[in-house]
Amino acid sequence: QVQLVESGGGLVQPGGSLRLSCAASGSFVNINDMAWYRQAPGKQRELVARIFSTSSTNYADSVKGRFTISRDNAKNTVYLHMNSLKPEDTAVYYCNADGYELNRGNMNYWGKGILVIVSS
Repeated sequence: QVQLVESGGGLVQPGGSLRLSCAASGSFVNINDMAWYRQAPGKQRELVARIFSTSSTNYADSVKGRFTISRDNAKNTVYLHMNSLKPEDTAVYYCNADGYELNRGNMNYWGKGILVIVSS
């Protein structure tokens, strides 16, 4: 079984910063692309940022220049560095990853989500 465990969320004031982490563990052969999604109250889940196995990245327009996604392949961990946070960044943030398992082939995994609240 593969698990993605997020950490680092919480309450932050507008203009502040947070760093989210997501560590993958379990019986996979390798983890490929990793991403962060978010879902605000009453809204659909949306892609925030993605980092490919090549380490190239892409971002939602709403976070470009403020958020940075990075990864540590040795730790199977992806990070989301969030700066200049705005109240509209308030959401549950979900980690997502593509991986390969010996017995099941290509799989896609989701974390349980972590809450980020931007408020004064």
